[in-house]
Amino acid sequence: MHKKFFLKNTLVLACVVLLSSCDKEYNAIGDELIGKNHFDFKKYTSNVIAYNQKTGPVQSNGLEVNALGILDDAAFGTTTANFATQLVLQSANPVIGANPEIESVVLTVPYFSTLKSTDKDGNNVYELDSIYGPSDAKIKLSVYESGYFMRDSDPIGGFQQAQKYFTDQNSDFNNLKVGNRLNDAADGTQNDAFFFDKAEYVESITDADGKVTKTRTAPAMRLNLNKTFFKTKIIDAVASGKLASNDVFKNYFRGLYFKVEKSGSSASNLAVLNFAGGGITIKYKEDLSTTTAGVTTVSRVEKSILLKMSGNTVSLLNESNVNTAYSNATNSPNVTLGDEKLYLKGGEGSMVILDLFSTAGELETIRSNGWLINEANLVFHVDASAMSGSNEPNRIYLYDLNNNRPIVDYFNDQSTGLDVKKNKLVFGGVLNKSTSANGRGLDYKIRITNQIRNLIKNADSTNVKLGVVVTEDINNRFFYKLKTPTAFVSQVPKASVMNPLGTVLFGTNIPFGSANYDKRLKLEIFYTKPN
Repeated sequence: MHKKFFLKNTLVLACVVLLSSCDKEYNAIGDELIGKNHFDFKKYTSNVIAYNQKTGPVQSNGLEVNALGILDDAAFGTTTANFATQLVLQSANPVIGANPEIESVVLTVPYFSTLKSTDKDGNNVYELDSIYGPSDAKIKLSVYESGYFMRDSDPIGGFQQAQKYFTDQNSDFNNLKVGNRLNDAADGTQNDAFFFDKAEYVESITDADGKVTKTRTAPAMRLNLNKTFFKTKIIDAVASGKLASNDVFKNYFRGLYFKVEKSGSSASNLAVLNFAGGGITIKYKEDLSTTTAGVTTVSRVEKSILLKMSGNTVSLLNESNVNTAYSNATNSPNVTLGDEKLYLKGGEGSMVILDLFSTAGELETIRSNGWLINEANLVFHVDASAMSGSNEPNRIYLYDLNNNRPIVDYFNDQSTGLDVKKNKLVFGGVLNKSTSANGRGLDYKIRITNQIRNLIKNADSTNVKLGVVVTEDINNRFFYKLKTPTAFVSQVPKASVMNPLGTVLFGTNIPFGSANYDKRLKLEIFYTKPN
């Protein structure tokens, strides 16, 4: 998710871990490896067949992070990301005193951000992360009461499995939204001209003695919601038992639906947010009666109710204005010879399928040679022309497509860093960027040494198909279902659904003599011959 790279101390740590891991990973017992570089190794290049696969609508409930906004990407098209969530009472069955009056209703969702500096007065400057598109972009944001009940269990199969919700269900929620939008403040930045504001939130509180205390909060979405609605929906409903438990409450108040649209002629952007870290705070005052020496005094006291966004959620995605080249490549892949360009797109997007050792008899010949495999890599070169001006995903992920699980190199890599998004650096898949001023992506390298080593050593090992996707979280190993399975794919890594970005890579079926021929995807194997 985060764009930031390690600081110097982090990089040193990662390098130490990397060297340690390399020593463990690439020096297996009995292999008798020579040296710690490639100079003593022989190199073998194997052709790969790689082709595109469109995923279509995919399961998107209960994601750790969710996209919100509109992303215009020349290489892929326009992604519109809406969102729906149930609300959960932090404390069920609250007690409301006499004469309650709401003072404020504020919806808050924190942004991913980094503190860059603090001045002498304590003012903080932040940099936002996971915001894609022009920094001055605006979107029209409307938050509605949802009329769509998101049940926990699927009635098909006798409620034995969790209910699945999919990226293409936006119309279901839009058609059942209730009433007017709740973020109806006169300030247009909270609705019709909303933007992801990087400014910290400063609140000044004056106590009874006139002392002013400032509280500072990192950047977040802060929307003032309609107080009249919440007075009726929450405060007045306590007496009727609608807040007695969260099961009752979630059926009574079915949640919120976040709808995004273009804001006039303004450019748009999109953010990846942790909605579960946010909530709605209802602040109100009520009467407090105290009796002392037979004298009753009534005072006003401040109370609050917190509604958390920790119930069922669903990411609602729509793809429009689809790039013709992307559409053609994913709708008509060349599964026999491979595709010239490979399109990886998160969310309701696309992936790539790899066939290794596709030449007849190649694997058997390598096995008979008795090679000691020192290292094996797949290097995916970025099509810089196609990706110019597009946001690039920081990482891609390769896995065993036949069995929908990580490969052995993933499990064997225990390298870690201060940024958990950069764990498993030996396994790789991290975008290698140019050192030039624009810092655009060059390639992604994934080590599959042990996958190849096991395949060659063990004649009964299956040469499985491999899947490649963009990923939001290398640590997440779960898989989510496609709404309509294809001939090759029925599910994809959950972390790919979280990531709204895409990348265009050079494939395998590039004609000899082409300017990009040397950038074609290959399997590179470094080996030593037995004595």
